[in-house]
Amino acid sequence: MSTDEPLGLTVYAMPTPQEAVAGHARRTVRGRWKMLLVMLVCAAPVVASYFTYYVVRPEGRRNYGELIDPQRPLPDQAAMDLEGRAVNLRQLKGQWLLVSVGGGACAADCPQNLYLQRQLRESLGREKDRLDRVWLIDDGAPVAEPLRPALKDATVLRVPAAQLAQWLAPAPGQPLEAHLYLVDPLGNWMLRFPAHIDAAGAAKAKRDLERLLRAAAAWDQPGREAD
Repeated sequence: MSTDEPLGLTVYAMPTPQEAVAGHARRTVRGRWKMLLVMLVCAAPVVASYFTYYVVRPEGRRNYGELIDPQRPLPDQAAMDLEGRAVNLRQLKGQWLLVSVGGGACAADCPQNLYLQRQLRESLGREKDRLDRVWLIDDGAPVAEPLRPALKDATVLRVPAAQLAQWLAPAPGQPLEAHLYLVDPLGNWMLRFPAHIDAAGAAKAKRDLERLLRAAAAWDQPGREAD
């Protein structure tokens, strides 16, 4: 015959309000450190590639293009394609961009720069899908019909000249359309090629592009990121 025994109860002390607040604060700090660690791990390949290109360079190597410091991110700026559809410049993020600027009539350096854009991209061979050609038209002039076939694989957008000048900048004494500009996949304008590039300059520009693509190979993939 079993004997009834008294039910044993364990009483736990409730935390004081001060202890509860302190515990919550500790958990918040731990959570923030974990989030920061995750962000650092994700950013590490990007940082490493830029460190490799900008810092760890063989003695005597020089860039042909001029590095932009600080880099300038793509602005939150409305543009318009040739069909009249609205496009925000930030939608171009996710690819390396080789950018030229000029009026719709494509005078002065414009024809040469459009030609060099196409040639430089094609010269990258298997890596060419990581680079987009972008022509930013800074006026309302119509694009000449003979130019359109050469623009088939390019991104062509109209951007007001005043807004464009707040993002890109030429070398002193040069007009904006004299240069080719390079934007990285994160959306930062980071390199400006010299004005009036000739054949020898194009070969040097190609070397710059190849070095950057190699440095970013661990994290940059062909194809634009989805918004």
